[in-house]
Amino acid sequence: MLKKLRQSLAAVSIIMVTLLFLDFTGTVHAWFGWMAKIQFLPALLALNLGVIVALVALTLLLGRVYCSVICPLGIMQDGFAWFGKKAKKNRYSYSPAKNILRYVMLVIMAIAIIAGIGSVVALLAPYSAYGRIVQSILAPVWAFFNNLLASWAEKEGSYSFYTIDIWLKSGITLGVAILTLVALGILAWRNGRTYCNTVCPVGTVLGLLSRFSLFRPVIDTSKCNGCGLCARNCKSACIDSKSHKIDYSRCVTCMDCLSKCNKGAISYAFSPKANMKAGNEAIAADTDSKNVDNGRRQFLTAGVAIATAAAATAQEKVVDGGLAVIEDKKIPHRKTRIVPPGAQSIRNLTTHCTACQLCVSVCPNGVLRPSSDVLTLMQPESSYERGYCRPECTKCSNVCPTGAILPISVADKSSIQIGHAVWVKENCVPVTDGVECGNCARHCPAGAILMVPSVAGDDSSPKIPVVNTERCIGCGACENLCPSRPFSAIYVEGHERHRVI
Repeated sequence: MLKKLRQSLAAVSIIMVTLLFLDFTGTVHAWFGWMAKIQFLPALLALNLGVIVALVALTLLLGRVYCSVICPLGIMQDGFAWFGKKAKKNRYSYSPAKNILRYVMLVIMAIAIIAGIGSVVALLAPYSAYGRIVQSILAPVWAFFNNLLASWAEKEGSYSFYTIDIWLKSGITLGVAILTLVALGILAWRNGRTYCNTVCPVGTVLGLLSRFSLFRPVIDTSKCNGCGLCARNCKSACIDSKSHKIDYSRCVTCMDCLSKCNKGAISYAFSPKANMKAGNEAIAADTDSKNVDNGRRQFLTAGVAIATAAAATAQEKVVDGGLAVIEDKKIPHRKTRIVPPGAQSIRNLTTHCTACQLCVSVCPNGVLRPSSDVLTLMQPESSYERGYCRPECTKCSNVCPTGAILPISVADKSSIQIGHAVWVKENCVPVTDGVECGNCARHCPAGAILMVPSVAGDDSSPKIPVVNTERCIGCGACENLCPSRPFSAIYVEGHERHRVI
């Protein structure tokens, strides 16, 4: 019963989280957006104390149910492990905890958060890893079938659906997502929760707490016949059937052992005294193995560090009638990258973002895409080859669970300067071809561009743009709509720190 309940909750949970990354209409987030905000690491970086306290209390009460019911990466691994069991039953065995590796990974994560090394945080954060897998691998497939449905509906005279562009936002991010999926799939298929109990820093933190949980699986030695069936079906490899002990720091409360025990020797029970004894025995055993003295010091250091850190190509396009190919735009060289309104500054985004790709997945204009820079790998940045940041759109700020992009209103967005436009004379059509244009000035929502004669005093000369950098908000409308190819004659240079104009 408990196992089926856990499986049902996990199925609902992973479906809701997955839909957040697949939805391109913005409607799903109104219903399930809270699922992103209750993930442990995003809540920690956002200083969402209510969620953190709730997750800690949940772990102290019920054990690591977060890893089996809430964490999408953990649930995904259970799916791979299920297929592994189908291939070979009773495939697991008990193995001692690899505490040194666990605590080293936790310390690395803490240092990365403090130093603002977003690429390391992105690679180790479990929720973000799952988000990249869905957004990079599954979302294009979802969009493809949506486009098929939209085409069919259009033929039937219905316009309830619409087609969307399918394009590669980042080859690096796609590669990382594929490698992550393959690695986790193999590990989970062969050995169950290896990643969760050796690499995942969230699992390590919750594991330290779950040692003292009030409810937990308990072995009744008077009923146990030592068959070892529980250990051979424990995907966390945490049941030592010979000594009748369970390593509760690695137990993810999946309830598999309860359903496999033919003698009813394992039950999920309230046993606070046994909890304290088990916790002390686990600590003593670790000390005997000479692994935990240093590991616990590293954990305490990491805990303080984390608390300190938390405080402190493309589709070809043709002109009407298909008479000529329009050359795709290329990304200009920007001295400073552009981050979305609500980020406040590049530093704020870098230190809070876990590169989960949720903001990238909901951007309706193709503006946000993952960074390829080493230090900010896979974190979002803006570029305007496919669209521009429309003043009425605030979707990215509404979905960010970590505080990397803070919520803003439409009125706020129109007054936040994320960059300023720069004119490139050599690319401008009025200068190169001697014709009138003015596309940038006509479409500037801030009225920051004025067309003036290219020859002073000669009003008949072709007009060129002059940018009022005090009024420009860096939305990229001018860059995106400039007819010059392959580089626009006007582009946006980002600002390290945003300001309100």
